[in-house]
Amino acid sequence: MSTAPESPAAPPTPDPPTVRAALTRRGWTLVVSTVVTAALLLVGLLVPIPYVSLGPGPTYDTLGSVEGVRVVQIEGEPSHETTGQLRMTTVSVNDEITLFGAFGLWVSGRYALAPREDYFRPGETEEDIDRQNTKLFQDSQSNAEIAALRYLKYPMKVIAQEITSGAPADKVLAPGDQLVEVNGKKVAAAADVRGALAGTTPGQSIAITYKRDGQEKTATIALARASDFGQEDRPEGFIGLGAGERPDVDFKTTIRLQNVGGPSAGLIFALAIIDRLTEEDLAGGATIAGTGEIDAAGNVGRIGGIPFKMVAAKEAGVSVFLVPEGNCAEAKDNAPDGLRLVKVSTLDGAVQALKDVKAGRPVPGC
Repeated sequence: MSTAPESPAAPPTPDPPTVRAALTRRGWTLVVSTVVTAALLLVGLLVPIPYVSLGPGPTYDTLGSVEGVRVVQIEGEPSHETTGQLRMTTVSVNDEITLFGAFGLWVSGRYALAPREDYFRPGETEEDIDRQNTKLFQDSQSNAEIAALRYLKYPMKVIAQEITSGAPADKVLAPGDQLVEVNGKKVAAAADVRGALAGTTPGQSIAITYKRDGQEKTATIALARASDFGQEDRPEGFIGLGAGERPDVDFKTTIRLQNVGGPSAGLIFALAIIDRLTEEDLAGGATIAGTGEIDAAGNVGRIGGIPFKMVAAKEAGVSVFLVPEGNCAEAKDNAPDGLRLVKVSTLDGAVQALKDVKAGRPVPGC
């Protein structure tokens, strides 16, 4: 039996050739450039830079109302109607700005950039800064009230404002106690407390008379050594008491303004209180603005950001701007056209300047 011969095996089918798409050097350059450009765009748009922007902030009429609430309220004492406006000015400070955002602000000409570390210490948050500014704002309100009522010749009283923990005063006094007599000497001003300790020595006992809840009391205090409480050493005895002055009046002055911080509104607040408590009508129908820190004695101190405050004032229709004497050179170099600058160094001088402006008399300028 014969068998048929086997058919030869078919040759294997070759795999299709692999096609490799190779990028040219030019193509790779284009890809890398696109990726780098996209990355730079994202950084410029999203990543904050260590700078803040400064610019004109809102202004507020201290003789008027904000959101239906009168800014300066006086309860228990007749107040007078006023005409015109006394506007406080502010500076806007914006944090966490990006590179492109900073460039846009700079190009606008209304804003300036400053290193973030000038406004935020390492580890500080915006909440920390807000708390500090709120405290400064509250202090400026208190100083404004004291300075205004002192100008109007209302009586003052000296109180225990700050007491060092564990110090001799801490064993007897509480914050808010009125100081009547220290070491046999009457207390009429805050400086009288330190003056009454002149010639004393640590360990010496002195008498202190004070009022609490309307009742007068006298206690004996053994003075300590200042260096034992972290203070600079001094020859006289240490009591551990920071005295402050408060108006001794039956009425209440309240300043209500939300979301504003810092001390620079003190001058305008003091002027608004005086305007409300007298028939002077200091603004006299004009729109007046200003700035300046004020202490309880009525001294007006220099502030920051005055170029931006003047821009904000001019845009609010202000005709006269009160400038602290220490800011005059900067204000003169940056004043918008048509804004009249009036130099002030004390509350008394500011009141007189407003009277002179209203009467058309010459006033000191920058």
